Amino acid sequence: MAHPGRSSVPRLAAVGAAAALALAGCTGSSPAPSSVSSTTAPATTADSPTAPVASPGTEGTSSSVPTVPPEAGTPTVTVLATHLDTPWGLAALPGGTVLVTERDQARVVVVDLASGKQTDVGGAGADELRSSTVHAGESGLLGVALSPSFASDGRVFLYRTTAQGNEVVRARLTLGSSPSLGELTAVVTGIPSAQVHNGGRLAFGPDGDLYVTTGDATAGTHAQDPDSLGGKILRVTQDGKAAPDNPSGTRVWTLGHRNVQGIGWDASQRMFASEFGQDTWDELNQVVPGKNYGWPEVEGKRADGAGTDPANPPADYQDPLVTWRTSDASPSGLAVSDSAVYLTGLRGETLWRVPLQPAVAGTSTSARATVGTPQRLLHGADGRLRTVMLDPTVEDTPTTDTLLVLTSNTDGRGNPGSDDDRLLRVTVPNAG
Repeated sequence: MAHPGRSSVPRLAAVGAAAALALAGCTGSSPAPSSVSSTTAPATTADSPTAPVASPGTEGTSSSVPTVPPEAGTPTVTVLATHLDTPWGLAALPGGTVLVTERDQARVVVVDLASGKQTDVGGAGADELRSSTVHAGESGLLGVALSPSFASDGRVFLYRTTAQGNEVVRARLTLGSSPSLGELTAVVTGIPSAQVHNGGRLAFGPDGDLYVTTGDATAGTHAQDPDSLGGKILRVTQDGKAAPDNPSGTRVWTLGHRNVQGIGWDASQRMFASEFGQDTWDELNQVVPGKNYGWPEVEGKRADGAGTDPANPPADYQDPLVTWRTSDASPSGLAVSDSAVYLTGLRGETLWRVPLQPAVAGTSTSARATVGTPQRLLHGADGRLRTVMLDPTVEDTPTTDTLLVLTSNTDGRGNPGSDDDRLLRVTVPNAG
């Protein structure tokens, strides 16, 4: 894929190509990061989100009441690493490195953000991932998350597809010049799988519990079945048991989902999720424990209901905060800053920025968030975008968001360039 206005990042010549192919756990280098500017495209109008822009304080309110942040400036993009193979999951490691999962090859890679160097993770766990993870369509090795106490316990959690279905496994990661993954322990099994709609995102919440997003595996009935793990957001302990005070006493946190692939929290612990629609509406949802998000009865907002009874959707289904036409988004990853929710679009080839009004002090995390008009960033410049997270190596500022973004042009649906797939640093100015 050509990227007008961007400097090309050539592939480094391999030293001893035959030996490199034969060695497991080999390392490779990427060129030094290159920085370029990206064009900001306006958000679509008629076919795009219906989220309101919040008004400034009204009569009887204090001037200190938060308002929706303004539109951001043009982002700057720096290429940090190249030639990743269908990257999917992304997690921050100590020392300025990140852990990347590669979906199709079931490979785990450590990437140095300063140099772009990539080091394969070896060990018994890595061998087991490669030998028993099943890739077909969108299945394979997907999400990754580190234990909140990783510095002491070294625990890594991975979401993958096997011959028996999707599962979450746990292993101990030893870092160093030759990183190694210990034997795998399955902690959540029995998640339905298919070639598409596998969910797959993992994240530890501010409560220290593990959240797992699952897809309906092409069977919408899973989403409404409280006994199925498909079409849900799960909240579990590190042993895979239902977390204390889950709304139903089971592992299910919310239900009625089609295919959630992004979750995150803001500073006030409000939870958000990105969700793929079928043919009409993609969604940004605020996640409220115990609630039903409507799939397959409803796609998008209740007023736009699509499904078995679009004229009479149940009133207790949760409406999304924002909807997009599926051609504009197909949102996978999600990250939340102090000023916005960011979503990576696959089909839409866009980094969507949704301005987020900070919560009023003392309000419940279930109180509906106020968002502004979504802003389209990086439209088409880098192709399909899979994952986004806040860059842990860059200090936050009140007016700038710095993000790490994985492209997804080698996933079988993109148009890969000579250096795809890539890990990008995206700096968004005037974001606060």
